[in-house]
Amino acid sequence: MGFVHMLAAPIAAATALAGLAVPAQAQSAPGNTTGVPHAAVRRDHPDVRVPVVVRTPGEAVVDLDVAAPGTDWSTAGAESAVVSISLDDRYITDLVASGDQPLHRQLALGHLGAGVHQLRLHFAAERSAAASTSVLLDGLRLSTYAPDTSEYLVLRYAPVVYGRNLAALGSPYQNGTTDTPLIAWHEIAPAATAGHKLLTYSVVWSNEDGGTNSPALMARWGRTTDVEWIYSVEVDESGNRVAGSDIYQAPNHQTLHFSGRYEGDHALLQTCTSNNNMCDVVDDPMRFFLSTLQSLPTGKAREYLMDTNPWTYQIMAKEMLREGKIEPASTAAALTPNVSDQRNYLYAVVDKTTLPANSGSNWVGASLGVRLVNGQTVYLSHHVDPTWSIQRDIPAATTVELPAGTTTDDIAEVSVHRVVVGADNGAAVHVTGIQRGFFLGQDYLPQASFLTWNGDVVLDPTTTSQVIWRR
Repeated sequence: MGFVHMLAAPIAAATALAGLAVPAQAQSAPGNTTGVPHAAVRRDHPDVRVPVVVRTPGEAVVDLDVAAPGTDWSTAGAESAVVSISLDDRYITDLVASGDQPLHRQLALGHLGAGVHQLRLHFAAERSAAASTSVLLDGLRLSTYAPDTSEYLVLRYAPVVYGRNLAALGSPYQNGTTDTPLIAWHEIAPAATAGHKLLTYSVVWSNEDGGTNSPALMARWGRTTDVEWIYSVEVDESGNRVAGSDIYQAPNHQTLHFSGRYEGDHALLQTCTSNNNMCDVVDDPMRFFLSTLQSLPTGKAREYLMDTNPWTYQIMAKEMLREGKIEPASTAAALTPNVSDQRNYLYAVVDKTTLPANSGSNWVGASLGVRLVNGQTVYLSHHVDPTWSIQRDIPAATTVELPAGTTTDDIAEVSVHRVVVGADNGAAVHVTGIQRGFFLGQDYLPQASFLTWNGDVVLDPTTTSQVIWRR
């Protein structure tokens, strides 16, 4: 990682930088960076400009804590404030900020050569909620990763995602209020050619306005965010793109070869469907260049990236509230398939294997069940809809809806259940683990996990359910 120095002067629009203090000389040791402690980007004020000295060229990322006082993702008309970030007067990315409490964000900036550059932070009024007035940025730190680092390869091919401008779903700036991209990550796997690698990039959006309905998302995927892989590319032993190898997830979840434009080595994609699939022709005024330095560890569900960025659950819940997708509170809510207050759910990750493996229209899934200490009702993750059971044989997130106010102390038993879709093919389901189980707190942030289990419980046509955990 290279040295980056934020210069103390000159800085235009100094009045917009009350409290800004920048060291006159970088004191970083190798692997560290310097940065701006505090900046305020305000509506109808001059842009904040920050000179940057790059000593080692490479792919750049910027880390910062961001808050937008007076905004709330759950409130229509006050959802967010948007900062457009430019580098050397070249528009790079938008940053959607929401809420009074600072959230940590990491954005990519592309390749930076050695020398002096300038970051420009602009309050994008036309993209922001009418009630928003400012965005507070703390601990802004810019880092570069040189070509001899593993991070460089990951950042070099990370795609730029343009926003969505479907007329039926709002303005050209609709990602400032709905289905906004939250985080991104990468995965690396061996390619078919020895020495080659496959880089795959994925994104978490705050929700999806089309596609899978909300109750099915909670049952089958354990959240109402939308999580999609968006782009994959093969690189050779030298880290260069294999021509024609890059693919993307297109409308209707098709996999197509990328034939669009690049910005350097970064493919330009656009969110072009209501369920956040990609097109390789871009025309939206908003764009998002999320850092992809985070990775998905082997053996973890994709929701692991949400767990390590817990604020994503809060944004998820607030969007559901604002869009009226939460059913009214009632004593019967836990037994209806509609999504209730998302604090009512147990969030769990299940490990299982189906033998023979699921295929075709007839398959066998698994459901998680919970019985409380004060009754005999078993609350099931699939809400008795077989198609909402867990079909995939990879670590899979799911949720179990419980009566409002349920706490960890109220749970007596956790069970697993064999669920048949179509004709019973006789497959056995080996349930081997529960990786985590938690509730959301009053602030919609995940509480500590209280539930883990490892073993090998077999569900077959004669044994269709078993208790795997008791208090």
